[in-house]
Amino acid sequence: MLLHDTFDYSAREFPDAEFATQGARSLTYAEARTQVHQIANALVAKGLAPGDRAALLSKNSIEHALWYYACSKAGVVPVPLNYRLAPPEWSYILNDAGAKLVWAQDAFAGALAPVRGELTAAKHFVAIGADVPGWENYEAFVAGQPATPPAHRGKPEDDLYQMYTSGTTGRPKGAVLTHRAVIAQLHQAMHGFGGRPGERTLIVAPLYHAAAGVTTFAAIHAAGALYIQEEFVPAEVVRAMSEERIAIALLVPAMIQFCLVAVPDVAKRRYDALRLIAYGASPIAEQTLARAMEVFGCDFIQAYGMTETTAAATYLMPADHRRALAGEAKLLLSAGRPVLGTEIKIVGSDGTILPNGEIGEIAIRGPQVMRGYWNLPEATAEALQDGWMHTGDAGIVDDQGFLFVQDRTKDMIVSGGENIYPREVEDVLYRHPAIAEAAVIGVPDDKWGEAVKAVVVLKSGQMLDAKELLHFCDGQLAGYKRPRSVEFIDALPRNPSGKVLKRELREKYWAGRTRQVG
Repeated sequence: MLLHDTFDYSAREFPDAEFATQGARSLTYAEARTQVHQIANALVAKGLAPGDRAALLSKNSIEHALWYYACSKAGVVPVPLNYRLAPPEWSYILNDAGAKLVWAQDAFAGALAPVRGELTAAKHFVAIGADVPGWENYEAFVAGQPATPPAHRGKPEDDLYQMYTSGTTGRPKGAVLTHRAVIAQLHQAMHGFGGRPGERTLIVAPLYHAAAGVTTFAAIHAAGALYIQEEFVPAEVVRAMSEERIAIALLVPAMIQFCLVAVPDVAKRRYDALRLIAYGASPIAEQTLARAMEVFGCDFIQAYGMTETTAAATYLMPADHRRALAGEAKLLLSAGRPVLGTEIKIVGSDGTILPNGEIGEIAIRGPQVMRGYWNLPEATAEALQDGWMHTGDAGIVDDQGFLFVQDRTKDMIVSGGENIYPREVEDVLYRHPAIAEAAVIGVPDDKWGEAVKAVVVLKSGQMLDAKELLHFCDGQLAGYKRPRSVEFIDALPRNPSGKVLKRELREKYWAGRTRQVG
């Protein structure tokens, strides 16, 4: 089975049913099918062949959803770009992927201008929205294209999409997911989310993210409808969940918290259609979750996973949440149990499997695991060992099979659902002439789960204040990666081999916390 097979089935069986709504615009399944075929044929007309990469740089939109299905039809592999990155970061990903075509919202098309000359493979540039000099408009791109599918028919083992995830070396890596892996994840999601024909799913988490992409596919897999919001505005999210017949919503914990504290009438509204809120990517406080369950009156499900596992490897199911609030509060610290057809093991530094209750690296095996990292055989071999995805996260499994994530063996920071690797930030800090040493850590943040903190050692005789250093990072890093605070110290703690002991740097900030990561 291929990604677009269930889309085709729904378009045949429910042609007049709602496919997606964004603002005042709405498409039926029949209309969506026509546009998917036109986009797919336009890709073929530009000379893109099966396996070629095509990038998309956009905030959430109906076109974003159509793009995935059109690429699936043409055999082209979409590369979604994080619109919050800086232009040099886009340039690296586009060149690494060898993207031959770039599709972008008009605002981002202009933002690409400073690095467009650096792009080695991209030959076609299509702008969605207003006309952009040097870019073909989307309407012209699809004009005259047939509303019938292209001749290509793919295979389940073909690459479906390539999604970039930051690497410990500071360079993002392209995780390649096949149709087979994503379809397996959709079957797994049906056992967690359910999903019914005609149900509306709120898509407000960014569609360049694995979780939002899979949530979109899961809604269409169930012949449901997408209610798409371009970006997160708390009052609009609350209004939609109250007034727009939203049945399922995917929110990161920071979004849930903002909805509860930033919308004055959140507790006065009714959410009669809302049956499930899915969350993940970072910790959620027990009091926040309890308040959310009281206010929204629906079930909650937590997912733990990573881009390399399509999205989810474990679910903390609605029944587990109810158990937690009924007295088993410890369950709220858990990431749940493996999803259908998936195994979790905890391994020691020597690769041995550890017994329940002992901390070690989390390894995952299941049909939803990636094919590998794009053009990185050594990194792929390190991550995928005998079919097991070694996550770099440390955790414990209890006797009931619940996973408890304890720390990140690779020091990754998760802020508001965004993955941040310290090396990327440290590389920028080291460009400042006054800095001798720098280490970046994640510290607790009530809104975002974690915030980026720079710990800095200055060169002898140099002066630098925190405000100046924070300003120095502007324009060199995506906003969410920039440090929010700075600590100046005399020397970084190191072990005998010279490795910086980041755990020591973090300890005073995480003291008394029962859970450090999501």
